[in-house]
Amino acid sequence: MPRSTARTLSPPGQATLAFFATLALLILGTLLVRAEDKVIRVGYQKYGTLVLLKGKGLLEKKLAPLGYRVTWAEFPSGPPLLEALNAGAIDLGSAGEAPPIFGQANNPDILYVAHEPAAPLGEAILVAKDSPIKTVADLRSKKIALNKGSNVHYFLVEALAKAGVPTRR
Repeated sequence: MPRSTARTLSPPGQATLAFFATLALLILGTLLVRAEDKVIRVGYQKYGTLVLLKGKGLLEKKLAPLGYRVTWAEFPSGPPLLEALNAGAIDLGSAGEAPPIFGQANNPDILYVAHEPAAPLGEAILVAKDSPIKTVADLRSKKIALNKGSNVHYFLVEALAKAGVPTRR
């Protein structure tokens, strides 16, 4: 019996392929809706797939022959990016796991089209080099600055819970 020469993608490869296929469909849908403007407005953050697309100019290269241009707007975190999406200032964007939950609670018309695997090693709790804080438990009763409703907010709450540190609600 002949062996198949077809290759199967590993789960991470499948996820990446699915992400880009869904992104292509989203862009096509946005093109149809905004055809009169011939501009796709993309919100991005300094991480993830969209920053790679921006850096390589891939969207511009693919869409220019169709008469479209791409504009990019950088956001410091997911909540303001989703506010811009809700206000119609951008057409699409990418955020961490937590912000879309809050965003959709405010606007049920937000459409999820794809997701990327979580990257928990890309987040950290930082303190000054000479800080007496050496563990998450040392954060008990301390004030912590963060972007409320962001993925970092969720990360911190989970880390504090794991360390047994109560949080104010």
